[in-house]
Amino acid sequence: MREKSRIKPDRNARLKKPDGKTIKGSLVFIWLGLTGLAMLSAAAGAMLAVSLSSTPLQKQELTPEEKKVFNQDKTVSPNPLQIPKLNRTVNILVLGIKVITSDLKQNYSDTDLGYQALVNSFEGLSDSMLLLRFDPEKEKLTVLSIPRDTRVYLKGYGIRKINSANYISGPALSTQAVSDLLEGVSIDRYVRINVQGVEKLIDALGGVNLYVPKDMKYTDHSQHLYIDLKEGEQHLDGNKAMQFLRFRYDRYGDIGRVQRQQMFFRALQEQALKPRTVMRLPKILSILESHIDTNLSVEELLALGNFASHTDRSDVQMLMVPGDYNGNGKNGISYWLPSYRRIREMMAEHFNVGESHSEWEVPDPAKVRIAIQDSTGDSEAVQTVVTRLQEAGYRRIYLGDRWNEPLDLTRIIAQKGDDGSAAVIRVNLGIGEVLVESTGVLGSDVTIALGEDWRELLNSSKYLSPVPESSFSQE
Repeated sequence: MREKSRIKPDRNARLKKPDGKTIKGSLVFIWLGLTGLAMLSAAAGAMLAVSLSSTPLQKQELTPEEKKVFNQDKTVSPNPLQIPKLNRTVNILVLGIKVITSDLKQNYSDTDLGYQALVNSFEGLSDSMLLLRFDPEKEKLTVLSIPRDTRVYLKGYGIRKINSANYISGPALSTQAVSDLLEGVSIDRYVRINVQGVEKLIDALGGVNLYVPKDMKYTDHSQHLYIDLKEGEQHLDGNKAMQFLRFRYDRYGDIGRVQRQQMFFRALQEQALKPRTVMRLPKILSILESHIDTNLSVEELLALGNFASHTDRSDVQMLMVPGDYNGNGKNGISYWLPSYRRIREMMAEHFNVGESHSEWEVPDPAKVRIAIQDSTGDSEAVQTVVTRLQEAGYRRIYLGDRWNEPLDLTRIIAQKGDDGSAAVIRVNLGIGEVLVESTGVLGSDVTIALGEDWRELLNSSKYLSPVPESSFSQE
């Protein structure tokens, strides 16, 4: 059996714009929330007015048993003369909560409205779930998306979708369900955000520019949900941003929605770190105070906000719980079935749970599934990519759907978190940037979203010859 090669590629060398500048920023949506929360806690002398161990933004009181679900070890090193800093790795569960009037457990009449309205509450289903890992030693921020339809066993409630845990019993049950799903990973704190707050935050930021990958249209009169977005580069206000984030009515269902959320985060990275954002902080802070529930302390808010605001884009990884749909949808129920083997591998690699590896393990190239999504419209360019990859020993190469957004810079996407393999592919091609996120082809290990930089390389590298289209498959 051929041994795996062990290397540690320099990923930072690949994260360059065409002009050579390092692409820098953080996962700004999270940065904005954490930094805003920290500023909110510090405003008006709050550091003097409340205890550093207090949780001023916690809306739901936890029972002693519920508190035991969370890691109680100290997370920060206090320093009276400086902003507190994390003294260890911290894992935080973030829940985006969508509540409509019919979800509320107390009596609530919507007859006057004539439809099911959104409510600023935390008692509903988790519309989105993220596990964030802040690692001060490696200076990395890892974001793991958990599909809302993930099939889990909730103790005392049986087989359920994981998004129901918050509705049944709040953040502690959600945290326990996520920990059980993810190999017993320790979770330190939770943050719940009502979706109404997300819409208001986007408006407070002045909207966001991004490329809508396809036409999106859906109508639900019962909820007054009207989605109507056209493909192409657009400026989205809060309402249109929520249409983009909530749309899930295509062949990929909730998984496609998770991918669009990651696309949205990346677009926000390029925009929110601008001077004008500072002028909008008072409104942002007011929204956060009204629409967030968290057991983070003042000290922790300050430490996390400081950490996130200094995190480079190259040190932000966006993953998704691996699995597949059950595909039958019987009785109207469709689950995302988690792949526990791949979860074990992902948790060991990115969350230090279970067996870990001190060095990169790059699989045999012949075993790596590579999907190519072309944004150039140049079939010869696609064929020459296949030639180069085959010369490097890659055999499992196929075409995915076209990447509709025109790209100047090729994106080499580590779809399942294996940035080592993605970085090696980048070395073999000599172009592009490595991104650890789940926005590529679902069945691939690595997705290559081919950009104009490859065609520019071809113009100066005539030794590459086209390969017949029969040399690779199309899926």
